[in-house]
Amino acid sequence: MRPAFDLVRSCGEIPVMKTATRIFSTTLLLVTSAVSQACSPGDVAERDSTPVAASAQYDWLIAGGSVVDGTGAPARRADVLIRDGRIAFVGPVDADTLDVRERFDAAGLTVTPGFIDAHAHADPAGDPALPNFLAMGVTTVMLGQDGGGPEVGNLDEHFAAVDAARPGINIAYLVGHNTIRRESGVGYDAPGSEGMVRMSELVAQGLAAGAFGLSTGLEYDPGSRSGMDELAAIAGPVADVGAVISSHMRTEDADQVEAALGELIEQGRRSGARVHVSHLKIVLGNETAQAASLLEVMARAREEGVEVTADVYPYTASYTGLSILFPEWARPPNDYAAVVRERRGELAEYLRQRVESRNGPAATLFGSGEWSGWMLAEVAAEQGRPYEDVLIELGPDGASAAYFVINEDVMRALLTDPHIVGSSDGSPTMLHPRGYGSFARVIRQFVVEEEILSLEEAVRKMSGATAAIYRLDDPEVADPPRGLVREGWAADLLVFDPDEVRDAADFEEPHRLAEGMRAVWVNGETAWRAGEPAAESGTGRMLRARW
Repeated sequence: MRPAFDLVRSCGEIPVMKTATRIFSTTLLLVTSAVSQACSPGDVAERDSTPVAASAQYDWLIAGGSVVDGTGAPARRADVLIRDGRIAFVGPVDADTLDVRERFDAAGLTVTPGFIDAHAHADPAGDPALPNFLAMGVTTVMLGQDGGGPEVGNLDEHFAAVDAARPGINIAYLVGHNTIRRESGVGYDAPGSEGMVRMSELVAQGLAAGAFGLSTGLEYDPGSRSGMDELAAIAGPVADVGAVISSHMRTEDADQVEAALGELIEQGRRSGARVHVSHLKIVLGNETAQAASLLEVMARAREEGVEVTADVYPYTASYTGLSILFPEWARPPNDYAAVVRERRGELAEYLRQRVESRNGPAATLFGSGEWSGWMLAEVAAEQGRPYEDVLIELGPDGASAAYFVINEDVMRALLTDPHIVGSSDGSPTMLHPRGYGSFARVIRQFVVEEEILSLEEAVRKMSGATAAIYRLDDPEVADPPRGLVREGWAADLLVFDPDEVRDAADFEEPHRLAEGMRAVWVNGETAWRAGEPAAESGTGRMLRARW
């Protein structure tokens, strides 16, 4: 294994690992402290003291901004030149000598990499504009989450459709475990050795087609039926290429979440794959000590050689289908009508206990279906019947809902850990504000208002660190690499004043666009300007990993 710092060339840079078998080291994610101790803004300014003169025509000059480069290093005054979709130069320039098509005056503003959403949902082929992401500075999203996504056999066709749709932002996919269970013919059954082989082959095929890793959704069907032998088997192809497993764990409930985390770590230990927790949370966990305990479990795993990271969205409500409230025996492939007919009383009691254990019917807000925008308690009162009867009538697939089950102090404790990055778990359509506000909310609430994160650390969590988890920073896997303000890297860039950035969406109006992004570039083209999309057609790309 190459030493973690063997490619550090100067202050303010983090290593670019070029080996396909790179281990995502703790040192990489903790580079913030090393850089901060070794460098000062004066050191960086001295290094870049000679302005660049004309040598070619450039597409853009972003002039005079405070560059927060995504590594966690201190902000520095620098100009940024863009040519052919890439960052051509970062440092002082002699503007009078340059041949530049367009200029943006960033004086007094912050320049950062575009944010990378570690866990998102969208239909980029059918609805490619994705202004909700652009407005909050997201230029790349990781899709195929929670074990879902396109069938592996259709990936090439799907990727081509996304390309043809010209999305507003960059799109990357993971192979979904629940998808390959169905695609392989295993479905809801125990796989057996042949089934495991077939699923592993599909994972390898998906990675070869350009997926950036594997996702699991063990709280959902049919992935909920998998055991450790299966999980280790499907992780093998991921380990072989150095990709990552992004997991919606088997449960996030306070009394079981540590065991679920242990299962994911064991999957990484047995297979050698890097593992990543999707939207880490503790449902109904109100003690920050429990958050510290989870973080300690992850730290011990890293000390033992299992690379484990996580992402967090900055809200106190989760969002998913009603199936999360129903017992396994009332979900597919079981005959729901027969369950209601033969075990209705038992089902009603289960639902009543389940909802009460999740803060009651006043903590469940419907986000789809005929009762969208209503609390479960309100629907029950409107209909004059018990709320469990409302749920039985809707069924496990009848709607999605937001569940107010997350303690904000616990969320803060998780979000501020250096190994945890930002995500939204949002989409353009779901009725939860996280799809429109997550990244802006981090800047507004946790950087500007509460000051529990520095701007440099927040940007690292939303760009460079996420890129490293998914290997978007590796030029052998992603061409060009992205996630940092660095020469030769993709020109996905933001310009904003941190004091102006705000999330406007809430649960009453979850589709209000975030505010404060002065300009957004995607692949070197202006994608967002003056509060609206700047291009008639999308500037994003369908990203394909090269394993």
